[in-house]
Amino acid sequence: MKPQPLIVVQNVPKSSRWYQEVFGCTSAHGGEEYDQLEVDGRLVLQIHRWDVHEHPHLGASNDPSRGNGVLLWFEVDDFDASMARIRGAGAEIADGPLINPSANHRECWIRDPDGYMVVIAGPRGDLGGSP
Repeated sequence: MKPQPLIVVQNVPKSSRWYQEVFGCTSAHGGEEYDQLEVDGRLVLQIHRWDVHEHPHLGASNDPSRGNGVLLWFEVDDFDASMARIRGAGAEIADGPLINPSANHRECWIRDPDGYMVVIAGPRGDLGGSP
């Protein structure tokens, strides 16, 4: 099984650019209505516009909760490089960077342009560098 998360956004190109800047990923599809984002040729996230293709299960664009209770959690190999990209992109940091003593790793909680909570975490046991 390979997870292929899909989020629904207001502006696909804007969100795609944000994720590319924050994650250091690339667009594998592109477009105004849908995009696929990859890292090293692996799909990590799909982005779909709210008001196209009449998919009845994407949710309601007028519901501001944006995945209440759902987090997009990404483990990264190089936490320090990820933090540099997050800061360089001017991403809204909700918490961190911090050390999670339960997982014994570093993590940073950020909000994407549509309000989704995104967590960037180092590998389990990653305590190198400074939070």
